[in-house]
Amino acid sequence: MGKTGKKKVVKKGKKKVKNHITSKKFSKYKIESSGKITKSKTCSKCGPASFLGEHKDRFHCGKCGYTEIKK
Repeated sequence: MGKTGKKKVVKKGKKKVKNHITSKKFSKYKIESSGKITKSKTCSKCGPASFLGEHKDRFHCGKCGYTEIKK
């Protein structure tokens, strides 16, 4: 027995560009007037790859749950 049905038609041409939210990691770095680059706090458990989110009264890591209370 053979397969029956229509042939699949492959469309050729350009793909549509999908709009997506860009990474906001660039907002965690600041360039000072002297040319130094500073970055916001990083997680002590996860390492320098993950930043701590800054809240009103604390810094919090979304990856591991580590929290530092502001004084």
